[in-house]
Amino acid sequence: MELVDLYTPSDIAAAVKAVARDIAKDYRDRDPLLVGVMNGSFIFLGDLVREMHIPCEIDFIRARSYGASMESSGAVEITKDIEHDVQGRHVIVVEDILDTGLTIQFVTDRIRVGQPATVATCALLTRVGRPAPDYWGLEVPKGFVVGYGIDYAEKYRWLPSIKTIAQEES
Repeated sequence: MELVDLYTPSDIAAAVKAVARDIAKDYRDRDPLLVGVMNGSFIFLGDLVREMHIPCEIDFIRARSYGASMESSGAVEITKDIEHDVQGRHVIVVEDILDTGLTIQFVTDRIRVGQPATVATCALLTRVGRPAPDYWGLEVPKGFVVGYGIDYAEKYRWLPSIKTIAQEES
């Protein structure tokens, strides 16, 4: 599998700071609950919280629709649910990448059942030409990306940069 550079660690750090600044401005006195969608969001969420410089709480939900494939199965499975009571809270769902939008829609719909005050969406990466989340850092073209917490079949999460997996021509 050939990996092609897309974003450097410096590009990522600048994007994280910009997203954190926007969230901090909007949520300064709201004590938001950030819900990371595992596993891909864990590095982004950690860096984001450190850059926000405002009080917040963190929880995680584990949702999957890819498994070991490069294409979404079209069905979302929750394997770990959030533990915080969201009623009356300002919740921000944090994803690694907003790709098809299926997972983040499923998760936000699930959270809305708990009657939060607000629900916003945040992703480090969003696909060119797709509806963007409320907060996002970088756009990615068509193709599978890995690195900075994002995996392919549980590989490549450790990469400090974001790379695309080159597809062989058929």
